[in-house]
Amino acid sequence: MGANTRVSKADYYEVLGVSREASDQELKSAYRKQALKYHPDRNPGDHAAEEKFKTASEAYQVLSDADKRAVYDRYGHAGLGGQGSGFGSGPFTGSVDIGDIFGDLFGEMFSVGGTQRGSRQRRGDDLRFDLTIDFEDAFFGIETEVKIRRLETCATCNGRGSASGRGPNACGQCQGRGQIRYQQGFFSVARTCGACGGSGQVIGDPCHACRGETRITNELKLTVKVPPGVEEGTRIRYAGEGDAGRSGAPRGDLYVVLGIRPHDFFERNGYDLHCVIPISFPQAALGAEFEIPGIDGPVNLKIPEGTQSGRELRVRGRGIPYLNEKGHGDLIVKVLVQIPRKLSRPQRELVNKLAESLTVDNKPASPGLLDKMKDLFN
Repeated sequence: MGANTRVSKADYYEVLGVSREASDQELKSAYRKQALKYHPDRNPGDHAAEEKFKTASEAYQVLSDADKRAVYDRYGHAGLGGQGSGFGSGPFTGSVDIGDIFGDLFGEMFSVGGTQRGSRQRRGDDLRFDLTIDFEDAFFGIETEVKIRRLETCATCNGRGSASGRGPNACGQCQGRGQIRYQQGFFSVARTCGACGGSGQVIGDPCHACRGETRITNELKLTVKVPPGVEEGTRIRYAGEGDAGRSGAPRGDLYVVLGIRPHDFFERNGYDLHCVIPISFPQAALGAEFEIPGIDGPVNLKIPEGTQSGRELRVRGRGIPYLNEKGHGDLIVKVLVQIPRKLSRPQRELVNKLAESLTVDNKPASPGLLDKMKDLFN
């Protein structure tokens, strides 16, 4: 006795390996993985992989459409009728956007449903110039002239690339489309034309100056303005100062990246300046007031009485200027009390007398504490 058999279709969520609550981004990511894995170009001659690719594309076509997904969630495959599958008994005619899923790389290789990507004008490349300046220049700002090498539009052919000035002709191999397209199974494949490099145009009589490239390398001088307060690694962008684009396309940008030479006396931490100065024991004990050098002029520093070695004193508003804002950071001065390495006899006698009169917290140092210190250092 014969019987009719019916093969049930796989659940679309299971095909893509996602939950029924999957977001649009999760669906896109899951489909991308499946398509990359089973694409016929990666699996030539593997019909099983081709079927999995078709099924994954069908699942994504339905689930990525909010209306179709709602119908499918409620009624399953039966609810979609003839609209759910783009594969049915004929070639795929759905609307999955391969360019959207895979980006420009795959968009140039594959197109679904006859979508065609034409050539487009490409702006020139961005350039980087590394400029090293002195510490003081970063503090005050500087205007300096630099030399850069970049691609300029060829003056001989005015960027047309041809000696006659007629410009390029349509590529005969791709008929000006920039792509060679052929059919492979249920989808069409488009590859960049090798004859014209994807531009869709070829130059029959190239210019002798640029050899048909429409651009030549040239050196020029550019004035760079560095504002006060910049730090190591600061990037200054000069829009439209990069390489010229081909055939009149816009220029790229130039990025000047700053390096700063270290200073012999000052160090920078954010917008604060740091330095270390030595002071004598009398200055630390009795207090003192004197001038120290600053980048923007002398700084009056007051040493409080009883200052300990290693103490940091803050001078407000004498640090690095804020970049593109008003005001400055602070100057942080660390003081180190210097101890003489050798004393004369009179000096030694004076220090001995001072030692006899000194107390710790106004109390004589206890013998027990001295014994513990001896044990510690021994």
